[in-house]
Amino acid sequence: MTFTVIFMENPQNKINVALKKMHKEFAMKSQHSLSTTIFFLFLLMLFASSVWAQDMRAIKAQMLDRKPTIDTLKNKGFIGEGHDGYLHFRHSFKDAERVVNAENKDRRAVNKIIAQKEGTTVEIVSKKLAKKLYEVAAPGQWLQKSDGSWYQKK
Repeated sequence: MTFTVIFMENPQNKINVALKKMHKEFAMKSQHSLSTTIFFLFLLMLFASSVWAQDMRAIKAQMLDRKPTIDTLKNKGFIGEGHDGYLHFRHSFKDAERVVNAENKDRRAVNKIIAQKEGTTVEIVSKKLAKKLYEVAAPGQWLQKSDGSWYQKK
């Protein structure tokens, strides 16, 4: 899925333009695309601030590059979304450690920036992210409860 955003001076206008475009695309996409749309909406909102735009663009690019690998690992049940907003291994899979560690590192960096901007803690931002990721997880992917146990999304 690709979308074009006309960048205006006001960051809120960027978000509004992107939301309208994504809403239109969403009306034409399947349920599987819902998670992709929400994921990109989340990323767009993260990157609306021009203060950290350059760092955030680099992190966004890295996360987008990893997304197909992450999705494959989730779909095969090797990893799942943790209740803390980070990826966790369900089964040891040495080859995936590098990509999962890199993804979690970028999530921590993004969460830290958001926390500073909103005047809150990284933990609170991470929990909010976890909730959003649970909502958009594809059926069959594994999610972690706060007690550490796992369940498969229906």
